Amino acid sequence: MTYAADRLLEEVAYVAYHFHWPRADILDLTHDERRTWVREIARINNRMNGSG
Repeated sequence: MTYAADRLLEEVAYVAYHFHWPRADILDLTHDERRTWVREIARINNRMNGSG
């Protein structure tokens, strides 16, 4: 099964926007690593916004 291209693009954009990492570096992450960073960014954002 392949990962949906639109979902991959969303994850790359999300990590790049928040951490300013180059696209190539984000694409080099495994799927699990990238999802971990997406969750961590969301957790940080929630905490900073008083939502968690």
